[in-house]
Amino acid sequence: MTDNLFDLTGKVALVTGGSRGLGRQMVLAFARAGADVVITSRKIDACTEVGKEVEALGRKALPVACHVGKWSDIDALIESIYGTFGKVDILVNNAGMSPVAPSSAETTEALFDKVIDVNFKGPFRLSARIGERMAEGDGGSIINVSSSGAIFPAPKFGPYAGAKAALNALTGVFAREFGPEVRVNTISAGPFLTDISDAWPEESRRSTRSAVGRPGNPEEIVTTALYLASPASSYTTSSFVRVDGGLY
Repeated sequence: MTDNLFDLTGKVALVTGGSRGLGRQMVLAFARAGADVVITSRKIDACTEVGKEVEALGRKALPVACHVGKWSDIDALIESIYGTFGKVDILVNNAGMSPVAPSSAETTEALFDKVIDVNFKGPFRLSARIGERMAEGDGGSIINVSSSGAIFPAPKFGPYAGAKAALNALTGVFAREFGPEVRVNTISAGPFLTDISDAWPEESRRSTRSAVGRPGNPEEIVTTALYLASPASSYTTSSFVRVDGGLY
């Protein structure tokens, strides 16, 4: 009975930023649960490599190069997906970026716009266009991957913290706009040992100011993502789920 709740057989999942880190883990988890998966990032070669892993699991993969900060890329992505699969059942807005500036005063307009585009503008467009189609069809699930940086903002990360806080707000907007057919939820991710963590100080890679006391391993995002993507969360929408080890 429990296995059936997490069954994604016949579903199509789109994961932005799906070629590495948490995105790759979610792509492979969805495929193992029976879904066909669309993998997007700016680098098509990386998407294609993850696509091969999906196909090795017996599922279909559609690798697509897409800059989610550009609405023209998003519109082309959507047409490609619906032309291939005819639907999207699960949308994971996972792509993000968090560059740090020397100071807030020295943050350039170009950097500010780049951070907002990827972390907020892109997810807005994807959710608006795909959520509308979901609501008019058989429904679906949208998962916004946010960050602990939105609720515990750090100095010099103002654009990133603001963009992720705005993404959190979008969850409530679209849950009501496209419900009850579409469920929309937020995963607030804490520090995870993805490739980004290679640049962290060694101490930060070993411990965190959290109840668990360590960063997460990328595969530890999987159960929450599966729950929110699947029928297991049929009564869960407009929710904010912290997966951060009890940070701070």
